[in-house]
Amino acid sequence: MTKAIRIHAHGGPEVLHWEDVPTPEPGPGEALVHHAAVGLNYIDVYFRTGLYKTALPATIGMEASGTVTAVGDGVTEVAVGDRVAYASAPIGAYATDRVIAADRLVRLPDGIDFNTAAAMMLQGMTAQYLLRRTYKVQPGETILVHAAAGGVGLILCQWARHLGATVIGVVSTPQKAELARAHGAAHVIVGHADLPAEVKRITGGAMVPVVYDSVGKDTFMASLDCLAPLGMMVSYGNASGPVGAVDVGLLGAKGSLFLTRPSLATYLAKHSDLNWAATDLFDVVQKGVVRIRVNQTFPLSAAADAHRALEARQTTGSTVLLP
Repeated sequence: MTKAIRIHAHGGPEVLHWEDVPTPEPGPGEALVHHAAVGLNYIDVYFRTGLYKTALPATIGMEASGTVTAVGDGVTEVAVGDRVAYASAPIGAYATDRVIAADRLVRLPDGIDFNTAAAMMLQGMTAQYLLRRTYKVQPGETILVHAAAGGVGLILCQWARHLGATVIGVVSTPQKAELARAHGAAHVIVGHADLPAEVKRITGGAMVPVVYDSVGKDTFMASLDCLAPLGMMVSYGNASGPVGAVDVGLLGAKGSLFLTRPSLATYLAKHSDLNWAATDLFDVVQKGVVRIRVNQTFPLSAAADAHRALEARQTTGSTVLLP
């Protein structure tokens, strides 16, 4: 037997239960991973609440690191004893052991420990595709990053600065503003009540070519108003709730804007893309360009407490759950 967090109904953190489950066995093309650390991400909340649908009962979680303890037939990507990490569907990471397709795993470099790996894969590869593929940030550009003191936000700030961009970060508290500044944000706005006016002031009226918005409903319209003509609105999260229906005519009226709702699963669907994103991420982390801040740890058995802290905006940087 092994242990896992399971949900039998959608709802608040109280639906997360620590239970005994049978230890899975890998089938063809699969590997069994004994987890050393599990990443906490806001997408876990979406699966818990039912915003993102899944069959029940279910074990949530999309990111973890650990050691391969068994492989199924035909597996060539990894071997028993390999240190690995992943950030991939299907859900199931909130467990001490799990089976996953071997081609979703990446081997960890020696210089990256398990906690760092579990904290960086989903958030780091999200930042990678946002900056390097969804909108290719160029030197000299000024960009806007919401939730700049969060896990993805801190990585975006650091990586964008490395690419030569000037980052305007948006945060919810003065304390988070200091954290964002320490990680590469040249300008920080606390709150979003007067966001377009602040961005106009900072940019001298030019506005920004791209907004990275993980907040969703509460900031969507203000984010559109921060864009320069032909700018791109990248809505990649729903922390305040889903955006809902959008009048596409607004995009024309506000300057022939582009709007995209990207997902990590699409960008990493090909094994070659997964390897490229992970290699790119490992490179900037090992060079010290991007520092991964694991600011909170919780026992995996206390996942409910971790969810409460996350939803109350009491966390900064990354959080990992320890089996």
